[in-house]
Amino acid sequence: MDFTVNHQALAYLVSAILFILGLKGLTHPATARRGNLYAMLGMLIAVVATLLSREVQSYGFIIAGIGGGAVIGTIVAMRIQMTAMPQLVAALHSFVGMAAVLVGIGIFLHKQDTGLLNTLLMSEISAGVVIGAITFTGSVIAFGKLQGLLSGAPVKFKGQHLLNALMALATIALAVHFAMTGSMLSLALMTLLAFAIGVTVIIPIGGADMPVVISMLNSYSGWAAAATGFTLQNNLLIIVGALVGCSGAILSFVMCKAMNRSIFNVIFGGFGSDGGSGDSAGAQAAEKGVKSAAVEDAVYWMEDAGKVIIVPGYGMAVAQAQHSLKELMELLGERGVDVKFAIHPVAGRMPGHMNVLLAEADIPYDQVLEMDEINPEFPSADVVLVVGANDVVNPAAKEDKTSPIYGMPILEAGRARQVYFLKRSMRPGYSGVDNLLFYYDNTYLVFGDAKDTIEGMNAALKGGGH
Repeated sequence: MDFTVNHQALAYLVSAILFILGLKGLTHPATARRGNLYAMLGMLIAVVATLLSREVQSYGFIIAGIGGGAVIGTIVAMRIQMTAMPQLVAALHSFVGMAAVLVGIGIFLHKQDTGLLNTLLMSEISAGVVIGAITFTGSVIAFGKLQGLLSGAPVKFKGQHLLNALMALATIALAVHFAMTGSMLSLALMTLLAFAIGVTVIIPIGGADMPVVISMLNSYSGWAAAATGFTLQNNLLIIVGALVGCSGAILSFVMCKAMNRSIFNVIFGGFGSDGGSGDSAGAQAAEKGVKSAAVEDAVYWMEDAGKVIIVPGYGMAVAQAQHSLKELMELLGERGVDVKFAIHPVAGRMPGHMNVLLAEADIPYDQVLEMDEINPEFPSADVVLVVGANDVVNPAAKEDKTSPIYGMPILEAGRARQVYFLKRSMRPGYSGVDNLLFYYDNTYLVFGDAKDTIEGMNAALKGGGH
């Protein structure tokens, strides 16, 4: 059968529907796997339909690229740890951005002597190149911050906003000039300035805002893909790019709302620092008036509790303690304890980070509650077990008007009867803000690796506790 334009259009329509169903599935952990399957099937159909189009004259480089990418992608997927997932997402965003830049420049070079270039096409090239370049360098900076290659603290300097504004205006002027004249120099300068803007926009954003940055860069990558779709006259790429761009933008606004922060404040503000030394945790705790506790103390309270709420954070991801928490939940459940998990929208390093980790451990979805659902239950909880979380339970967000995180909604763990923090040290959270909850009368810190500590609790419960 000859694969006509109509066949391709039909295949693209099916792919677009599957992508929409995939996004719908990703709105809830219970349907996320199915959503991923829909999206993967849609992408397979789209790729096959594109490869069968009449425009494809040679398959040599295409097969080599697909083969090489498949090998690299498989190796990375098999080796990547869940703790490194946010920086992997940032890296993938950078690939999309650079692809948009290369496609735009490639189209221009390919058609500049053919007489097929016009103002509209060069405007589309400008949009794809600029958005793609910003996405690329912005994602590289985000990757560096998440990987620890760069400081998580915001980098600020005098006149920073003015510099960004001037570079943005210059980039727009060069884009207009390129669209009108086809100047290679304008294209080159426009691209370099866009690369620079990607750096200067992301470096002032602090670690506490990183989940919003990831979703924001996801949106940028979508718009870069959509602009490239216009350049290539590929309708499906336009649709997919718009879906990613809109969903990423909506997610960014939703997360900013959850943090009670303006999206402009996140983009142009940034807060946080790296935190201090983690040496002599027990000594630091004693000096600051913080009470420490042993594993047995926490077990004593939990095994006789009516309700235990567990608050997971990035520390749980680092220690890979989610499976141990699943066992703890089961052991407490056997004793009639009602165990629930409390999830803050920005816990971890990317949107939904904690949900993904708990789903990996097969923790039932009905026991995983979002902030608005779980906050009313903290006063009735006998024990709150905070596993590697920090900023998301910090009362400074409500009590200290001078705090950089003031106004951010938190999980109200301090309202429980007893609070046990599992921490490796006295270091503050990713925002670098000291946690006031440490100093509450009902709060105790249990120092050590989260996984080892939880396994110790499990062993104590299996041995009969006290």
